[in-house]
Amino acid sequence: MTPSDELLGDPEDLNDREQAAVEAELRCLADDEFVVAERYTEWQVRGPTLESDIGIANIAQDELGHARLWYDLLEDFGYDQVDLIWERDPADFRHSTMVEQPFESGDWADCIVRGYFYDTYEHLRLESLTETTYPRIADRVGKVVGEEDYHREHAQNWLERLCEDGGTPKGSREGGEAADGRERVQQAVDRLFPYALTLFARTDREDDIVDLGIRPDSLSDLREEWRAIVSPFLAGLGVDVPVADRDELRPESVGRDGAHTDAWRSLYNEFTFTYEQLDRDESPALMPDPDEAESDV
Repeated sequence: MTPSDELLGDPEDLNDREQAAVEAELRCLADDEFVVAERYTEWQVRGPTLESDIGIANIAQDELGHARLWYDLLEDFGYDQVDLIWERDPADFRHSTMVEQPFESGDWADCIVRGYFYDTYEHLRLESLTETTYPRIADRVGKVVGEEDYHREHAQNWLERLCEDGGTPKGSREGGEAADGRERVQQAVDRLFPYALTLFARTDREDDIVDLGIRPDSLSDLREEWRAIVSPFLAGLGVDVPVADRDELRPESVGRDGAHTDAWRSLYNEFTFTYEQLDRDESPALMPDPDEAESDV
């Protein structure tokens, strides 16, 4: 196990440096999953086929479940869901700005390209986390990997379908405009690729995360692996991927440092609206507590 061969202790045994690094990794994992799920729910009953509606609804539910797994580990350090979601300052969220972007109006290709970029990234990050030195993360990775493999296959299959000759409905079954699928995939790649690079933006704890073996692979290494996967796959479908990388294309707001785009404030207001209007004494449960669910089995 590299770079550290020594396993970290239980949550209460971590020193300040270790806890801060674990928290930084978990916040990125959880916030990405939660926000991408919120965006996916916008496509339910609006996809080009009934199959796509069911598929994206299942993926959104999976991502919420994964967010719950990671937020649950943050609760080990004394937080609760009010702190982590419903009353958290929007500037404290550490998700990539790609997952907060609104969808291009009515374009299923936008949803699929975003999913492909995100799920390929997540596959690589989870693969690295299988070697984590933090046992509580290791316990959860296996619960996520299988479902994420399905998400990646779903995106790849739809990309191949969209890039076939003849085009597909642009969006809703209620009367979407026919358009060339490959052209729309290309437009989505052009729009989203710079934001996809923010998935690999560093937090201020990146060096500690790698040095302590919480995630053994650096984000820069994962980015290179990601690029080596997505570029030839898309090229094989006749879709061009920008050659430039990192600072040349990446937007100013990356999310990992708390700097978000205007789209985030709007989305945050939407998902916290009902909670605020109901003036709850406690937060609604995002999903059942993973540890309690395990004990009931």
